[in-house]
Amino acid sequence: MKIIGELYKPDLVCLPIGGRFTMDPREAAYAIRLLGVHHVLPIHHGTFPVLTGTPEALRELTQDIAGLEIHALKPGESIGEPKLAVAR
Repeated sequence: MKIIGELYKPDLVCLPIGGRFTMDPREAAYAIRLLGVHHVLPIHHGTFPVLTGTPEALRELTQDIAGLEIHALKPGESIGEPKLAVAR
């Protein structure tokens, strides 16, 4: 994670937080610190009972990171409006 943060400097990352077969909120919070990102889209959580990690738990664990936004989207939601280039 640290190498990805240093080489590519991402601003938005999608991180799993389910906690079974993937990172849990605690591990994702650690990854966020290593990456140095400002926007996180939590994924792979809440789709069935064994995936117990929640965006709320991730927020709680990262509340000390200034400028961090956690975008917990519901099905069909998006972050902002896409800017589409129209060729004429």
